[in-house]
Amino acid sequence: MEPDRSIHSIHGYFLRPADVGVPIRYDVERVRDGRGYSNRAVVGYQYDKAVFSAQASFQVEEEGEDFGSASPADVPDPESLPSAAEALSGIDSAAAHYWSHGRSFDMRHVPSPIYVDVADERVPSQGVWVRAFDALPDDAALQRTALAYVCDYTILEPILRAHGYAWSDPRLTTASLDHAMWFHRDGSLNDWVLYAQEGLSARSNRGLTLGRFFDHSGRHLATVAQEGMVRWRPDDTQS
Repeated sequence: MEPDRSIHSIHGYFLRPADVGVPIRYDVERVRDGRGYSNRAVVGYQYDKAVFSAQASFQVEEEGEDFGSASPADVPDPESLPSAAEALSGIDSAAAHYWSHGRSFDMRHVPSPIYVDVADERVPSQGVWVRAFDALPDDAALQRTALAYVCDYTILEPILRAHGYAWSDPRLTTASLDHAMWFHRDGSLNDWVLYAQEGLSARSNRGLTLGRFFDHSGRHLATVAQEGMVRWRPDDTQS
């Protein structure tokens, strides 16, 4: 991509489950290059089958009006909240180790996390403070990539929280279906970023959620929308 333009939106579909131990081949089509905008189509293949498709748009930065939504008020400071490792202290399992250390980011929930139970009020909203465990390069494009990487981990949790579903319950099955993300301003995950999330609808084993990223000063960095499969089997059977 030309260095004078940066990604401002991406819309993707998760088509099939992917094997994390097998490489994915991404084919990129140059759809359009205009004076102010460029578009790319991306398809990811594994075992010669499409597992992911996306459309991405890039823009040359322009001068114009600047407005962003306000960060939620009265959110506890991240340093006052327990880390995932502290919240899962005493639980020895592969899942607990992954939630604590395997996701490259420190994540601190408001209210408490729903790894093993839903201890707080069952409401379709939450906040998650996120910060990279290890310092990332001071590169705007890479920082936007990191936001896109971390945004998928917790975006369905407002739907789970509203229904009292914890991640560790074997009766729960989730999957991302389609995903959209808009990048508004540059920020850095080397500092704490608040991910404010709201569940909008749940029906037919699908849930739609909206998320917004704010830096520690309250600047609106990015917006996310995702629909995912949220399937609950009371008899512990899945189809």
